[in-house]
Amino acid sequence: MSPVFWFWLLFFVVGICLVFLMPAVWARQIYNHYSGSRAVSCPKIHRQVAVSFDALHATITGFFNKPDLRLAKCTQWPRKVHCDQQCIPDALRTEPYTQGEVAPPKSKQIYHLPVLLAACASWLLGAIWHSQYVFRARWMGAIGLKRPELRQIVKWWTPHLLTVAACLLFAYGVAWLLVWSERRGVWRGMAASILLWISLVLVSVLVTGPAGISAELLRLELGYTLLASVTVGVIVGGLSGRLAIEH
Repeated sequence: MSPVFWFWLLFFVVGICLVFLMPAVWARQIYNHYSGSRAVSCPKIHRQVAVSFDALHATITGFFNKPDLRLAKCTQWPRKVHCDQQCIPDALRTEPYTQGEVAPPKSKQIYHLPVLLAACASWLLGAIWHSQYVFRARWMGAIGLKRPELRQIVKWWTPHLLTVAACLLFAYGVAWLLVWSERRGVWRGMAASILLWISLVLVSVLVTGPAGISAELLRLELGYTLLASVTVGVIVGGLSGRLAIEH
């Protein structure tokens, strides 16, 4: 298969990831913002009660517009389930709490700075891996690319932006797995990144099949992507909560 085919295949895969991942990240932000129990003063009984927003409803209605807020739980329910929910403004001004008024654990959020550092590191690793000092000659021979063709591709912005986007999406995928499992640390990050790498390799094989891919090209790309994945896992898992831009 020609290099043009692989270029458009990469463009398609990254495009699909952007289409589905970015809305999913936005929806998760909305859901997390309105989830959790909040202590408010009930305007009817003038006592403190615990209420919870319907976070799923807020996410669905707030995806393209202002969220429609309503309560899903209250410690006065079901006895006063038909109240007019006048405590919603107070609940909006109150931070969620866990049992015993303990602040939500830090592991339940994505730390963006480690993700950005990991994406940059994996991209730079790819630039070094495919440079003339390491595996460029073998890579060009495996893909059937001539030097004039390579010079032309290097001048294009699109391949560079696609590779940056792919590294960034992978790093956010690892961060999401760590948040979902409520774990962090170097070893947890490595495990999450290798799990995601294996999943992507299996999906790629199922979608494209091994036909037309030389064994040399397969070894080179599997070697780079595995090494880059481990690097991302180490950085995201090791630095999350220590080096962070919090949201």
